[in-house]
Amino acid sequence: MAINYWAVLVCGIISMVVGFIWYGPLFKKQWMEIIGVDPNNLEAQKNMQKNSAILSLIQILLTLFQVWVLAQMISGSTDALQKSIWIWAAFVMPIVAGSVMWNNHSKRIAWMRFFIQAGYQLVIFIIFGVVLGIWK
Repeated sequence: MAINYWAVLVCGIISMVVGFIWYGPLFKKQWMEIIGVDPNNLEAQKNMQKNSAILSLIQILLTLFQVWVLAQMISGSTDALQKSIWIWAAFVMPIVAGSVMWNNHSKRIAWMRFFIQAGYQLVIFIIFGVVLGIWK
């Protein structure tokens, strides 16, 4: 089971780019509402950005580990994309759903949070499956 570490690194970088777009231009307004930050409050946004460097580093390390494990699980597979989607459906999506269900958000906010977070994870898992499947 040889793992292409360049593919793992590229997947990690792509996940950060997709995350920047996903939680920025695509869903920034909704995400700010979910986390309770007024999008017009520049001071609150600056406070969030103070910790963003260390949090981004932690996130990229966690994502690299996630992609490496996924690569181990689908290595040599002819259906890497399909396996990646099944892994998302069986493990990632239920965890996101559980974390959303067991909080004190309104149903609207909970569903919005679920679709934004699970949707992001689905998109990157599809990308991971494609990259790892092609770039062996």
